[in-house]
Parts: sequence; C-alpha cells; structure tokens
Amino acid sequence: MKNSLIIACDGEAASGKSTGAKLISKKYKLLLINSGLFYRYASKIIIEKKPKKIVPFLRKELKKIKYERISSQNLHTQEISKYVGFLAKKKAVRLIINSLQRKIIRKNKKICVEGRDIASKILNNKPRYDIAFYFKCNNDVAGYRRWLDLKKKVPLKEVKKTLKLRTKLDKTRIHSPLKRVKDAILIRSDKLTKKQMLTKMTQEINKKLKNFVN
Repeated sequence: MKNSLIIACDGEAASGKSTGAKLISKKYKLLLINSGLFYRYASKIIIEKKPKKIVPFLRKELKKIKYERISSQNLHTQEISKYVGFLAKKKAVRLIINSLQRKIIRKNKKICVEGRDIASKILNNKPRYDIAFYFKCNNDVAGYRRWLDLKKKVPLKEVKKTLKLRTKLDKTRIHSPLKRVKDAILIRSDKLTKKQMLTKMTQEINKKLKNFVN
C-alpha cells in the first residue's frame, strides 16, 4: 500500500481552492502548503521595504524563512492583492519561490499544495501529484466572497476588478501560467456548498487510494 498522498489544488483567484485544500488536508491529515502565500509574503516585504533590486532582496529574505511564519500573517489585503499578480509574472522571482516550495514538499510524503501552477509545474515530476483538483468560480461570486473576507472595507466593484485582473495575469503570463492539466478534477465552488465540495473531493481521493491498494 502506498504510504504517501500528494494532492495538487490549482485555481483562479478566490475560486475556493484554499477552502477545499483546508477541508481535505484536515480530513486526510495532510500538511497544507498555500503556494500563493509565498508570493503574497514577498509582495508584503517589497511594499514595506521598497528594495532597489527585487531579486537579490528576495533571495536573501526568503533563504531561511519558515512556512509557519508566512502562514501566520495577514496577507490578504487589497494592496497586496493588487501587487502580487505582477510580481508572480517575474521568472526570477518564481524560480526563487519554486525552489523554496520544493524543499518543503520533498520532506513530506503526505501533503496538499494549493496555488496556480502546482499540478502543471511544481508537482508535475519528482514528486508528482497523486490527484489534482482545479477550482473555478464565477467572478461575481468570487468577488462577493473576497469582499466579505475584507470586511467590506474596499468597494465591491474594485474587489471584482482586482480578481478579474489577477486571473487574467495568471493565465496569460509567460512563465508557469495558470492552466488546468488534463487529469485535474474540476471543482465549481460557485455551484457547490462546502459540504458538497468536501464530498466530491473525498470521493475522488478515496477512488485513488483504492487503486493504490489494488
């Protein structure tokens, strides 16, 4: 029987992938890594410290950073959301963060990683994901949810515009664009409740686990 389980969760901005990844990680006792938080943390420290040269600055700042420190911060501000899509387009930045993510992933056999290029890039080989999910959500629904997350401090129209731009940047960037790999299972979070989402993901994972046994 396979003693590891590697799950990739990719999706558009505010598509419910974080919620889905959290639910499934808790159920199967997986280490959860939110890939996007690395880029959000990088955006935060750039905004705060305004370095003249971004790449050397990030290489130094992220060299020994612990994921626990990143994940414990509030990184979903509107200012960071506006900046992160442009930062994620930079190849040199992606190489730094990809290397950091892979170090964490290789140390853990039971893991769920969420982001934009997890199945297509980060977990496409050595190690490769056992199962991949792709999350999609109508922009109006996604925008409303993010607006609530921001405690209505930003106009809803602006939140929707930011999300739409982020997804466009993710899908059209040259390096590691957001895309659904052929075997990824589609999760429409605008058509499913949390309970239905968990049920669908659980069914797919259990089918995969059954194949491992057989």
